[in-house]
Amino acid sequence: MAAILVSGYTGFVGSHLVRVLVERKNDVHVIVRPESSLSDESWLEKISVYEYNQDIYDLADYMRNNSVEVVIHLASLFIAEHKTEDINKLIDSNIRFGTHILEAMKLADVSKIINTGTSWQHYNNLPYNPVCLYAATKEAFETLVEYYHQAKSISVITLKLFDTYGENDQRPKLINLLNKFSREGVELEMSAGEQLIDLVYIHDVIEAYQLATNRILDETKPINESFAVSSGTQISLRELVAQFEEITGKRLNIQWGKRSYREREVMIPWLNYETLPGWQPKVSLKDGLKRIFISS
Repeated sequence: MAAILVSGYTGFVGSHLVRVLVERKNDVHVIVRPESSLSDESWLEKISVYEYNQDIYDLADYMRNNSVEVVIHLASLFIAEHKTEDINKLIDSNIRFGTHILEAMKLADVSKIINTGTSWQHYNNLPYNPVCLYAATKEAFETLVEYYHQAKSISVITLKLFDTYGENDQRPKLINLLNKFSREGVELEMSAGEQLIDLVYIHDVIEAYQLATNRILDETKPINESFAVSSGTQISLRELVAQFEEITGKRLNIQWGKRSYREREVMIPWLNYETLPGWQPKVSLKDGLKRIFISS
């Protein structure tokens, strides 16, 4: 059993991760901001909730008093195409908040963190080329992590996620939108649908975080590693729609080619990545869709 502090508990990946960590008998703590909504009340009895009030010293005291061994940092703000008024929110969520956590770790002598990045840091399959400002903030935070690694001997494993999906997903993501529009029967204008997508089932994603946590806890010397969490399979948007229709028996009224591709559209996902040793996806897209729409 490990004492683990998780940020981003209220998000899709975070909520699934916390459930699994609790089921596996870990001592789970979550850090939330005052504006966060804790909707799953049944879980509050099984975890310790720390409300962060911008006081780094208080956060460090909490980590120290609860003997936190590792932080899993999931909290972030995703905006695919930002507006000028979004800049402060992106920096606060994706850079400032995480840096507060790193500084508190330094003060509390907590030396291990699992960070979360994105495949969108690698537009056109380059070592670094951010698709959007969101991806740029993710890269910026990694450079801050590197400082704490080099100067303060904090160990880090960064997991770079591709698109995720699964049960109980309330985000306005593609699969949810397809389901919504199929129920409503409305016409949906889309691009030509040639872009390739890499979709990873949530249970596989959670296993990657569990394996990374075990890996970093076992290390006795500071490390800084980065791995991708990919399904290993790419599918076009058109093929995804066809699979959705086949599995659900629902039909979509899609007008292909009615919308332009957005600026810096990812046509081919990142390929030049390293996979976390010992991890591989177990659930195919077809099986994952069946679990969502048939079992439910």
